[in-house]
Amino acid sequence: MRFVAVLLLLSMAAPAQAQPLRGASPDGTLTVTLDLDTEGVLTYRVARFGRPLVTPSRLGVVFTDGRRLDQGLMLVGSETATRDETWETVWGERQFVRDHHNEVRLMLESSDGVQMHLTVRVFNEGLGFRYEWPAQDGLTDFALADEVTEFNLAAEPMAWWIPAYQRERYEYTYRHTPLSEAGRFQGDANVNEQPHPYRPAQVVHTPLTLELPDSRYVALHEAALVDYAGMTLEITGPTSLEADLVPWSTGVKVYATAPHASPWRVFLVGDTPGDLVESDLVLNLNEPSKIEDTSWIEPQKYVGVWWEIHMDITTWNDGERHGATTANTKRYIDFAAANGFGGVLVEGWNRGWDRRWIGPEADFSFTEPFDDFDIEEVTRYAAERGVRLVGHHETGGDVPNYEAQLDDAYALYERHGVRAVKTGYVEWAQGLVRTAGPGLAPGDSAFEWHHGQWMVRHYQRTVEAAARHRIMVNIHEPIKDTGLRRTWPNLMTREGARGMEYNAWAGDGGNPPEHEVILPFTRLLAGPMDFTPGIFDLLHTRGNRPDNRVNTTLAKQLALYVTMYSPLQMVADQPESYAERPVAFQFIREVPADWADSRVLAGAIGDYLVMARKDRQSDDWYLGAVTDEQGRMLTTPLAFLDADRAYVAEVYRDADDADWETNPHAVTVERGLVEATTILPVRLAAGGGMAVRLRPATDDEASILPRLMP
Repeated sequence: MRFVAVLLLLSMAAPAQAQPLRGASPDGTLTVTLDLDTEGVLTYRVARFGRPLVTPSRLGVVFTDGRRLDQGLMLVGSETATRDETWETVWGERQFVRDHHNEVRLMLESSDGVQMHLTVRVFNEGLGFRYEWPAQDGLTDFALADEVTEFNLAAEPMAWWIPAYQRERYEYTYRHTPLSEAGRFQGDANVNEQPHPYRPAQVVHTPLTLELPDSRYVALHEAALVDYAGMTLEITGPTSLEADLVPWSTGVKVYATAPHASPWRVFLVGDTPGDLVESDLVLNLNEPSKIEDTSWIEPQKYVGVWWEIHMDITTWNDGERHGATTANTKRYIDFAAANGFGGVLVEGWNRGWDRRWIGPEADFSFTEPFDDFDIEEVTRYAAERGVRLVGHHETGGDVPNYEAQLDDAYALYERHGVRAVKTGYVEWAQGLVRTAGPGLAPGDSAFEWHHGQWMVRHYQRTVEAAARHRIMVNIHEPIKDTGLRRTWPNLMTREGARGMEYNAWAGDGGNPPEHEVILPFTRLLAGPMDFTPGIFDLLHTRGNRPDNRVNTTLAKQLALYVTMYSPLQMVADQPESYAERPVAFQFIREVPADWADSRVLAGAIGDYLVMARKDRQSDDWYLGAVTDEQGRMLTTPLAFLDADRAYVAEVYRDADDADWETNPHAVTVERGLVEATTILPVRLAAGGGMAVRLRPATDDEASILPRLMP
């Protein structure tokens, strides 16, 4: 590790034109220039290879009491530093991550004596900056009315976006428009046509992925979101955006006590979309793990009583069709044990589902099972077979009810050997009831957003409580990922986008074929997603949802295990569906959920993606390729393989007559020898995919098997 810091102290009695301060990436390709003008207005600009990316953009915050830290600022000191270190992940897309950046820190002071620091870290693939309010006289408890952070781009980009402040949270299909049109809707039944009182006319969620006219790619996001409001982006012009913090019901954006810091504002840049996917910048802006003993944190595949409920075969609630019974759960345990899967998810095991379970009237018990579910017997049976129960806590959006039972609920799971829990917050985006805190008298209540500071604090409390009980967490209806999995590695995965369940019951026809070719370049830039792939009954012949289907081929479902990363990766369909197609199922049995390395081999957002990942526990590589509604013929070099070594390629591809609409289940399986010099053909049917296992060949295989040729 190398770390160098230089401190430069300045003294200014009043705002004056200061010399610009400049930070550059370690390779010198990316530069950030900070300017403080005669009015004390702080701006930044960004260039890459000398070409502007971000033109002068304002920085600062405004307090609710009228004090401002976006003008009248004085520079009272600055320091620079360099860091170059490599750290090992507990789990992830790669085992070792290099953190190499240069840092510039400005010490600022307002005309009335309020201090604020701005720290900028510049990496080769982007930058992050954040505000810090040190402990000081005159600023103990404070509240923010606004954050004046601008992103003024050098030219209008095309944007891949989903709307903010809408009832389905992050669960929308992505749209591809010029930035000036982002956030606008026409005729979408799930989107409010009129702006919300707290919602600007055009506002989108992050990560926001952009393509500039010169074919450079940019993504805007945030890192280390702790005790602060989630950031959305208001579109203020064809080339301009501004941070928009999700407010409390009081209208305040952030309540804080100094010392305090904002999340990092993240700007990723690359020459290809794959450059964005391969970046570890968001992780590097988070603190190291706070969990010393991580031996109990185990990436794995899991199955569960889930898809059958979405297919309306069984139900969450009690009764004749109840799904989470002792007998049915044992059936899934047997299936998991027979196929090497580590967990069995059980949704609907606890009391509360047979009442109105969404909203403030939800009355879940997180320690009392239904009469037909014996948690002691189920966990004993699972342990005998080397499987663990994956717990489930659906809150129905009643956060106070959940927090009142939190430690008891996790203690119950810990006693029974449960090491993972899936949590849920099914409620409209601003439907979460708060019963205490700012602006409320005893007995009052208010409705809060999923993505404001109140819920950011709640999600953090759940993760820390789970860690105390050695439990991994998978959050549905979550706050977006901002890299906190590095600090709390039991925070494994989350939803935060339209998942597989929309193919079961959505009235809009489900996820379009391009959906899974957009998510890796947008939502998954934030972190892992519990997309729940692996549906084999694509036409819903097994269930009571005849008007819906899964809009992919079977080979694409296999490929998603490589292209859609999650350390808790669900094998989502019912056991009977896999029994019908054992040859294709073999790939799911073998593919890992934890990786030593991950590489994007080719990709175009919304069109296609080819990825390769190396198993952390062996020398095997896995390749996944997916496409949109267009069939494609691609080729990909296998140069990532060890040189002078033969590998067996086990290829699961779309059959020649496969098509997502007319013949989705047709799969061809091929085996042959490849090596680092091989150019592998990638044939993708419309809506299709290809999945490949690449394992070192034995001497016998190397002498017998044919070579795969383009």
